[in-house]
Amino acid sequence: MRETMNRLLPTRRSLLGRLKQWDDDSSWRQFFELYWQLIYRTALKAGLTDDEAQEVVQETVLAVAKNMPAFKYDPSVCSFKGWLLHLTRRRIADQFRKRQRAERLGQHADASVLERVPDPAADAIEAVWEEDWQKHLVEVATDNVRRRIKAKQYQVFDLYVLRNWPAAEVARSLRVNVAQVYLARHRVTALIRKEVRLLERKTGRGMVETA
Repeated sequence: MRETMNRLLPTRRSLLGRLKQWDDDSSWRQFFELYWQLIYRTALKAGLTDDEAQEVVQETVLAVAKNMPAFKYDPSVCSFKGWLLHLTRRRIADQFRKRQRAERLGQHADASVLERVPDPAADAIEAVWEEDWQKHLVEVATDNVRRRIKAKQYQVFDLYVLRNWPAAEVARSLRVNVAQVYLARHRVTALIRKEVRLLERKTGRGMVETA
């Protein structure tokens, strides 16, 4: 796992409120940093090229900006997670349509036929989105736990569990005994699992807060 955790998924409700202000550059920059990788990877896994995926990121963010003034936080109707997936999937479909238009340009393709191109592998895109969402829930949980426990305890966990160092080598390097290495793994893992469950409950309501 990367040393700098990518807190991509959790979005503060307050941030969504600030995004309704078009001129709030700081909030929009924060939003972009939180979400662009999820959108980009989803586009790549859907079968787009790097350039096409980059364009999906840009167009999705623009779509968020355009629709944010009318977006209402109501998890009983639609979570932000689902809304953002809907916008991303539409931008991915747009890229496939553009690709087909370019490929058929010399053949004078019927535009009405091209406009009927369905969303590409909608179920697969949703599966990729869910997989990345869950992955980053674990990353967020780990980051939250890291900031709440003693630095040395997390360092033991990081070397032994995340970097796969042998327990004896971790013990020598950090001047602890092997039993402490195993204990740190057990304790930190339990805390992370508890944090993941908490985040899952919050995402079930539409949003999560980072610690």
